[in-house]
Amino acid sequence: MDDTPHGAAITAEDFGLEGPRGWIFRGVGVRAEPGSLVAVTGPSGSGRTCLLLALTGRMRPSSGTAAVAGLPLPRRMSAVRALSALAHVPGVTELDPALTVAEHLRERALLRRRFGGPLLGPLRRGARAREERAQAEAALAAAGLEVPALPRGAATAVRDLGRVEALRLSLALALVGRPRLIAVDDADLKLSPAEREEVWALLRSLAAAGPTVLAVCGEPPEGAVVVPARDHEKHEKREKREKGASGALAETGRA
Repeated sequence: MDDTPHGAAITAEDFGLEGPRGWIFRGVGVRAEPGSLVAVTGPSGSGRTCLLLALTGRMRPSSGTAAVAGLPLPRRMSAVRALSALAHVPGVTELDPALTVAEHLRERALLRRRFGGPLLGPLRRGARAREERAQAEAALAAAGLEVPALPRGAATAVRDLGRVEALRLSLALALVGRPRLIAVDDADLKLSPAEREEVWALLRSLAAAGPTVLAVCGEPPEGAVVVPARDHEKHEKREKREKGASGALAETGRA
């Protein structure tokens, strides 16, 4: 039986998030089919990361409508969190540079056993260990991280991994839970052109295998569903211009 998770469709209209100092992002529209590669773009400070967190149920939106896998936000935020996983998101889910690849995998297995792995609970210790090992190996293979090729194999510390290798490990850890939506921040940050192509090929392959992939980036790859994180300041200036124009038209009508 194929247990590959199906991707989650994402829809949003006039989606926005307001913070204590004003709008973080505003007026965002999304329409992505299950299994899509979705590229969130925009200048630094346009709320790209917050948009990613809002669409994965980690931040509560302030305006508009949105749904992930048919689950409306913010009403079903907990359900959206359950079906989504964060890979590399600085300040939220970061790898510990002092821990090894094996230690990260063991930590993820413990968390799954405690909070996210109900199917493994009834298994005896030996069977559970084998199942967890199989899940980790499948996730590593899907993320394309060849552990034997690393300097010290599974004992390689994260600080000794290259940028793309670390991203592959982050994705593998996210895949262990078999999510329907995977989110990754700064997907192409500080990468060479060759590394950028490698990362986009990886994310395309993950999306093609089932889960929808939501990636924040500087330049969207070809074939992705592009979602601009609207610059809230520009949005507000445009809104003022439109209001001014409509006001002028009204005055003209009364003249």
